[in-house]
Amino acid sequence: MTVKELKAALLEQCSQVAAHRYQKIKETIAGIVESLEEESKSSAGDKHETGRAMLQIDRENAGKQLQEIENLLAIVRKIDISSSSDYTRLGSLVYTNQATYFIGISIGAVVISKTTYYCVALHSPIGAMLSGKKKGDSFVFNEKEYKVTSVK
Repeated sequence: MTVKELKAALLEQCSQVAAHRYQKIKETIAGIVESLEEESKSSAGDKHETGRAMLQIDRENAGKQLQEIENLLAIVRKIDISSSSDYTRLGSLVYTNQATYFIGISIGAVVISKTTYYCVALHSPIGAMLSGKKKGDSFVFNEKEYKVTSVK
């Protein structure tokens, strides 16, 4: 598998996870809206008002989650796997003496061809440490020394 094919496979995994999260939150919001409509049809009173207030809070929280997921989808769309760079940036595949990282969105470990890759966001703790690093650079993270062996 070429580096470009590997990056494409990792990007596809990121895209699928983000799309799945998007679909789930849209379903959650639809359920809350339906519950709010049902709550409107029920009788008035304190219990009714409390129920509506709780559903409204749930709807606001789900709206915030939807915004976060839309931001993730926007990041995924920005990732350019066709260009390479000497330093770590969005879309980079970074090999270290500890693990291999794909800089995209945080979805955790992904296994491709029996090799584990960690998909991390640039703003995550490890992503921030990797940002701007190039081959030969080293850093300490969680009391472990990391050495960048390659950036693709």
